[in-house]
Amino acid sequence: MSVLAIDAGTTGVMALVVSEDGRIESRGYEEFAQHFPRPGWVEHAPEEIWQATLAACRTALDGASATPRCVGITNQRETAVLWDRTTLAAPRRAIVWQDRRSSDVCERLREHEPRVSELTGLRLDPYFTGTKLAWLAENDPRAWNAGNIAIGTVDSYLIARLTNGARHVTDPSNASRTLLYDITRGAWSPELCELFGVPRDALPELVPNYGEIGRTSPEAFLGLDLPISGMAGDQQAALFGQTCFAPGDVKCTYGTGSFILVNTGDEIVRSAAGLLTTVAWQAPSGAMTYALEGAVFVTGAAVQWLRDGLGVIRSADETEAVARTVPDSGGVVFVPALTGLGAPYWDPEARGTILGITRGTTRAHLVRATLEAIAFEVRDIVETMDLPAPVLKADGGASANDLLMQMQADQIGTPVERPVIQETTALGAAFLAGLGAGVWSSQEELRETWRLDRRFEPGPDDGSAYATWKKAVDRARGWAS
Repeated sequence: MSVLAIDAGTTGVMALVVSEDGRIESRGYEEFAQHFPRPGWVEHAPEEIWQATLAACRTALDGASATPRCVGITNQRETAVLWDRTTLAAPRRAIVWQDRRSSDVCERLREHEPRVSELTGLRLDPYFTGTKLAWLAENDPRAWNAGNIAIGTVDSYLIARLTNGARHVTDPSNASRTLLYDITRGAWSPELCELFGVPRDALPELVPNYGEIGRTSPEAFLGLDLPISGMAGDQQAALFGQTCFAPGDVKCTYGTGSFILVNTGDEIVRSAAGLLTTVAWQAPSGAMTYALEGAVFVTGAAVQWLRDGLGVIRSADETEAVARTVPDSGGVVFVPALTGLGAPYWDPEARGTILGITRGTTRAHLVRATLEAIAFEVRDIVETMDLPAPVLKADGGASANDLLMQMQADQIGTPVERPVIQETTALGAAFLAGLGAGVWSSQEELRETWRLDRRFEPGPDDGSAYATWKKAVDRARGWAS
């Protein structure tokens, strides 16, 4: 038996066919376009996400030994999507989680932030879906009022397309990132819907993270009639894929941004230090597992900027080799606040800052400073969490960089473990779907599939580089003053 996992990320869609013993049997990947209509604005065309999904799944299925038993979905979170329930056409491009256009909405509603945080476990920030939807209602009434509109996040949109419009659903892990979900009640909040001007009847039905969710339509999805039996937001899926099932287990996913989640079990843990409280997953029984999260907006995206914006590298894969040509960053410090700063600062006005440049600075120093910045940003979160965990589990594309992983262990003073399968976001979607369809019987059985690739032990660090980083962050936050 096998499972088809669909990981609709920020820059592309990954599809994996995962076997019963947790191995990747085949894969497919398809990028889609990034649209930047104005500075600070980031958009995706929903139809392009769907076409990338079909292409990635077609490739993965072509390499599979048999038709998968079921389908699991994971997705970029917080991105706001509108589509017509009947035609499934989107009247406008989606507003991506990185987009900062709703800053004014947040400032206008700032007096409500204590109540919003009480209900949602989140902050009032452009990052979250509710602020984007409020902006859409005010600034694009043509799209907002077009046809029989459905409102959701990327998971909801994909399930609508997979089922040919039969299902409009989401799960608590995604819902808890919208600013519209009452984390204590486990339901959409009429109070928050009113605050952000979002019609409750346009939002998706809430369903558990695994179990009977829907079925793919053969007419819509490659001729296949399969149960959709698992779904979760990408970071919660990665927590599940890393088999972080016990309270205190912690992982960091190094993707476009970096996201550190610690499992808090059935306890809703609130933070006064810039961390987010979120739903990790909900079982079919209704039992909730929660997490505490630190969100760093730009880490892998900083490497992408070195490649596409500056042209100092040809590919992300070469960053380790280039960085190793110098013993240190030569005093260069890079704060990659290219879309503001997330946790623990939550400063949407911060801007990317490079300090310490001299005539002797080379591209290798800048590349190394970028890797150091990723390690420093994660350290910011780990120190805020005051983690008791004996190990940090790492995954995501940048976790393949041995130099970065060693830097990370050195900075946090804790071993970092990288699994054999680093696509743990998609793997988590597969695990959830397999649990929902009976491929696996328990979390204990899933835990036995996790295999270590390499463990990075922390080395000595005098803290001087991190102290310089903190000063640079202050400069990045005060750039306009």
